[in-house]
Amino acid sequence: MLRLSFVLIMTACASTVAAAQWLNYPAPGIPRLPDGKPNLSAPAPRAADGKPDLSGIWFIDNTPEGTFGERPLALRSEVKPEDIVLTPEGEALQRQRGRNPLAGAQCSPMGIPGLAAAQPFKIISNTGVIVILYELETTFRQIFMDGRPLPVDPNPAFRGYSVAKWDGDTLVVDTTGFNDRGGVGRVHSDALHIIERFRRRDLGHLDIEYTIVDPRIYAKPFTVRQRHHLTPDTELLEYICNENEKDLKHMVGGRQ
Repeated sequence: MLRLSFVLIMTACASTVAAAQWLNYPAPGIPRLPDGKPNLSAPAPRAADGKPDLSGIWFIDNTPEGTFGERPLALRSEVKPEDIVLTPEGEALQRQRGRNPLAGAQCSPMGIPGLAAAQPFKIISNTGVIVILYELETTFRQIFMDGRPLPVDPNPAFRGYSVAKWDGDTLVVDTTGFNDRGGVGRVHSDALHIIERFRRRDLGHLDIEYTIVDPRIYAKPFTVRQRHHLTPDTELLEYICNENEKDLKHMVGGRQ
């Protein structure tokens, strides 16, 4: 919606700003089909160490492959409801959050699975670190690959602290050190531990699996699965959640 409206506005002004807006700029080195569209089924690129290169702009599979200019907001992840079992503390926290319908308008940062499900994100691979830039909230993560351990006594953070290693062709990311806050999404405590598994099947398809472990809130771990497709020939946009916010003053209910 926001991105699509922006695309329509920029298209109308294409005669003067087409070279500056970057929303339709051909990406170099991408295999192409005869019609010029990216060949998403081509083999996954490899880094110098032979591991899959996860770099690229990815968008969750809520729209048909090939609709590279359209970015409707969507929160689509695969999880079995019966796998999510709350503890008594988790049930109490969920009831408390349910009495506060203002949280979304207050624009608290979204959790890690939600960030990748809502809007496009860009993975940048480098020696020793992987950086993920999220269009939603215009935020970032650093995933360290240099062998460092997770911090023992971290300053609690919305995104936590992430380290990773390869398991064959699957990148396994370990994240702890969260605070107990967050925006739209499932409740959690500061004991949250997320294990992510990134697998690039080919050029255009990336699977991410999130194992959520939080013994204070959930009686057992559960898994969230997402499928993403590559969206080349475009770039991320700035997306500030609380810019020009007009909803909060009209909402009723509890406040945090």
